[in-house]
Amino acid sequence: MTGPSGTALVVVDLQNDFCATPTARARFPGDPAVLDAAVAGGIRAVETARRRGVEVVFVRFLGDTAHQGPSWRWRDRRLGKRPKCLEGSPGAEFHAVAPAEGERVFTKRAVFDAFLSEGFQAHLAEQGIGHLVFAGLFADVCVDSTARTAFQKGFHVTVLTECTTSLHLPYDTVLRFMRVLYGARTTTADDPGAWTTPEPIAGAGGGTRPEEAPCPSPLG
Repeated sequence: MTGPSGTALVVVDLQNDFCATPTARARFPGDPAVLDAAVAGGIRAVETARRRGVEVVFVRFLGDTAHQGPSWRWRDRRLGKRPKCLEGSPGAEFHAVAPAEGERVFTKRAVFDAFLSEGFQAHLAEQGIGHLVFAGLFADVCVDSTARTAFQKGFHVTVLTECTTSLHLPYDTVLRFMRVLYGARTTTADDPGAWTTPEPIAGAGGGTRPEEAPCPSPLG
């Protein structure tokens, strides 16, 4: 038995406080050019998806203390973290990209996983989506959290390697982890296969074989 066959691009947290503000610059540990390249790649992925007629779904984060659970607040106090993407602030606005008419936006309120945002999974089911293509920030935080749940709920996972980067862990390690644990395809947005649902493997009960595509950094 095969599942839903539709594909959607999930654009994760391309917001000012993650992409461009002093807050974003201060917390990103690597070369700022890597972050800029990943953001630019995510914006191009939106354009590519629209040209291909692939549904684009935007996910945004709101970090207000009112949304935070006790453990989140405790962590922030302990580590000296300040809330980001406050509701109604410029930092919470999308950076250099905006949903087009008819494209849905789902809000994560002090959580990493888009499946914890109201209506996200229901929308995918309504649209017959069985394959999620990921772009946005960060590969080892919100992208991974959402991809992990997606895999466990039966969605195929593709990560566009020039359209994200990692915050805490080595990027190649994160991509390798996703390939091994989630069977994720890690490839680039110009790969036509990135936008198609993987075909079932004959005799394998409808499963798919993890891809071993190259994993370039956002800078190529």
